[in-house]
Amino acid sequence: MNVLFCRLFQLGMKLGYYLIPVRTPEVITGDGCVQTLAEPLLKRGVSHPLVVTDEGLSRLGLPDGMVESLQAAGFAVTVYDGVQPNPTDEDVEDGLRLYREAGCDGIIAFGGGSPMDCAKAIGARVVRPKRSIAKMQGLFGVLHRLPPFFAVPTTAGTGSETTLAAVITEKATHHKASINDPSLIPHVAVLDPALTMGLPPSVTAATGMDALCHAVEAYTNHTYCTRLENRMAKEAVRLIHEYLPRAYANGNDREARQQMQQAAFCAGRAFTRGCVGNVHAAGHTLSALYGVAHGQAMAALMPMVLRMYGSKVHRRLAELAQECGFTGTDEEKAEAFIRWMEAMNAQMRMPSGFAMIREEDIPQMCRWAMAEANPVYPVPVVWGETQFRHLFETARQNG
Repeated sequence: MNVLFCRLFQLGMKLGYYLIPVRTPEVITGDGCVQTLAEPLLKRGVSHPLVVTDEGLSRLGLPDGMVESLQAAGFAVTVYDGVQPNPTDEDVEDGLRLYREAGCDGIIAFGGGSPMDCAKAIGARVVRPKRSIAKMQGLFGVLHRLPPFFAVPTTAGTGSETTLAAVITEKATHHKASINDPSLIPHVAVLDPALTMGLPPSVTAATGMDALCHAVEAYTNHTYCTRLENRMAKEAVRLIHEYLPRAYANGNDREARQQMQQAAFCAGRAFTRGCVGNVHAAGHTLSALYGVAHGQAMAALMPMVLRMYGSKVHRRLAELAQECGFTGTDEEKAEAFIRWMEAMNAQMRMPSGFAMIREEDIPQMCRWAMAEANPVYPVPVVWGETQFRHLFETARQNG
């Protein structure tokens, strides 16, 4: 894609953002705060929420306390727990059907990024019944106010409780793409550290590195960012640097869990306007084709992409490195920051590459990645097929 066209498009987007409200959700936080949802639900006129979660969380009984407290307060509650790890358009339609049949008037997304994304897409289909998921993917395909939407994260990584994005896979084609619309930003985010206590180290690692990638990509993009997004990205990096190793080492470290929730929220708010970049564009293809966990894809690809950017990101990475206490020239701080990410990956046993990438798949992966990234993402370097191919080949060699 023509680089000049991408940059002109992004300039138009930057100007457009001054006219488009990018709100920050109301935040309810504190240990056990998920039990206090009755009042904010009533405040927004909700009497029968649809709780969107996944089978694993439902089997563990994690949503039960919230559901029981709402039922005790007089709410009718319907639970949809059919969300897959990478939610599909069929999952969305199943949830939409249940929403309509039960007569729901609000949505509570409960879980990690997959239930959050599915719930957002269900809400989008509620208000845009004549538009398919495929037609809403891309920019501003919804532009209708969703039913009252509450986001209750049970991991600290996706930041979906504050973002305008919902990533959905088309089951027939395995194509994974994002719906990006300010309407999808939840009205209320519920940050209850009790829900993340005892998460397995592997989940803590993957979600934590996902949050880091959100902050780093938003900050190194910087074109759309205001001072708020820059501040949020820096705060997220500082918190992750300090608290992710603690949360990984001890799943019951309550302070680390709460601070990682705050980090994920800050990172999510940063990329809600600042956007993600080529790491996400490439990573989504790995999840779609090979079922790679999103956070693992982000962790492995992020250092590779940043090194390929070279001097274009040294200054911005150096500013993030200062939040971690690294010193030196901009280039030295940037390299130290990348090495820190690689060391974290090794410490937390994250993959360094993906040997399952097939040569015959790479052309399609490049097309999908370019279609997602260009011209929307204001990346430091606009990539074409050559750069994405090099990235995927490097990832395969490192696997």
